[in-house]
Amino acid sequence: MPAPVIYYIRHGETQWNADGRLQGVQDIPLNDIGRRQAAHAGGVLAGLFARHGHDKTELPFISSPLGRARMTMELVRGVLELPLAGYAIDERLREIGYGTWEGSTLAEMQLADPTLFAKRQVEKWTVAPPGGESYVEVQQRVSDWYGTLRGDTVTVAHGGTCRALMV
Repeated sequence: MPAPVIYYIRHGETQWNADGRLQGVQDIPLNDIGRRQAAHAGGVLAGLFARHGHDKTELPFISSPLGRARMTMELVRGVLELPLAGYAIDERLREIGYGTWEGSTLAEMQLADPTLFAKRQVEKWTVAPPGGESYVEVQQRVSDWYGTLRGDTVTVAHGGTCRALMV
């Protein structure tokens, strides 16, 4: 079987994205720009489906459990004229946990712990923030999720999970 195509959509913008704050597993809602981005992604997806010959009703749709991803999924599905709630949620797609760094900017993290911040800048894949996850851990759970796919899939999740999936 060929590798499945993942129509991967990163959630729309939140105010914390705009402010440069790490969200991690905090449930920050989409802002107005993020809602427009999500609707636009639905239009792009409709075009891709037409080009690839996909029937939108036959593909699985799977989202991260976090609200910003679920809202993005529902806006995408609304543009596609699909039932808003017709998708699965998979915990393995949640964003990387930043632990005590959640809500902080990079500058604030550097001030709080310059040694750990510098180490993570050099070893980003293996060094976790206090109480958070490493990208190695995220890669494992996203790999577990990927192994369950049986065909092309629409997914809404996060930047961190996308990086882990690409590796």
